[in-house]
Amino acid sequence: MQGALSLFLADVTAPVYVLFGVIVLIVFWIVQTELRLHRLLRGKDAKTLEDTIQEIEKRQSELEAFRGELEKYLEVAEKRLRHSIQGVTTLRFNPFKEGGGTGNQSFATAFLNEEGDGVVISSLYTRDRTGVFAKPVYAGESEFELSAEERESIKQSRASVKEANR
Repeated sequence: MQGALSLFLADVTAPVYVLFGVIVLIVFWIVQTELRLHRLLRGKDAKTLEDTIQEIEKRQSELEAFRGELEKYLEVAEKRLRHSIQGVTTLRFNPFKEGGGTGNQSFATAFLNEEGDGVVISSLYTRDRTGVFAKPVYAGESEFELSAEERESIKQSRASVKEANR
């Protein structure tokens, strides 16, 4: 009987040692996890993780609200920009090329927005007087007769607007 008892104890001793080793490893792992969790929850200035998450959510909400306001502002600014003067071109010329020696004192200046609306202002200079004319422009055209220089100034101004919007 003594032999059977020692054989039984020998068979039970090895698994008990293995089981004891596994338990020690599990306890070590649990203690290490608890320490990590404690450090995580401690946070900066003794704040809890929940406080930190709430602060992040609050700031995210503020950022989303700011983004919405910024998008609305940019839409309004974009609409205003389309209607503002974006292209200004001045073309100087001598209207009396054959007979006058006044030089290039006359000019045509086009002020146009993105849609080609605006005004063309021209000045005709002679030795006796100077005439200034303003003609409204809609979509690159005017209801008033345009000189070649005024048409060229409008054409260049529209080209500069297209170039700027690329």
